[in-house]
Amino acid sequence: MSDLRDLYRDVIVDHSRTPHNFGRLIGANRSAEGFNPLCGDRLTLYLKVTDGVIEDVSFEGSGCAISTATASLMTEALKGKTEAQAQALFSSFHALVTGGKAAQASVPLGKLEVLSGVCEFPARVKCATLAWHTLQAALRNKTEPVSTE
Repeated sequence: MSDLRDLYRDVIVDHSRTPHNFGRLIGANRSAEGFNPLCGDRLTLYLKVTDGVIEDVSFEGSGCAISTATASLMTEALKGKTEAQAQALFSSFHALVTGGKAAQASVPLGKLEVLSGVCEFPARVKCATLAWHTLQAALRNKTEPVSTE
């Protein structure tokens, strides 16, 4: 269990310090803003979707280590996925961080499984799901900001 906690901590720190796919996406055709008032996390998610496939994705913003790391890992996982596959990833990730059981995941989560430890800290679930809820808004072309409250 100690090794898993160390891995969890290392991945969170790495992705929060040097987030992948960070910055405004030139050519994005969908975007959404998200806000977590509990922690102060804010992000804007950018997508380039062509024929139902997420060709590229990035994000900007500021937030706690979990929020930033989750957004970074999420953007890596989404590239090349269809909108339906992105929805399935959302469902699996949400089940993982709220129930802590990878077995509940309907699709493999890959590197995202390292965030399973979030379920041990219920106050941090909103931090870990902010990027995913913002993704839902971007896929649905919602213009109003998403809030975790």
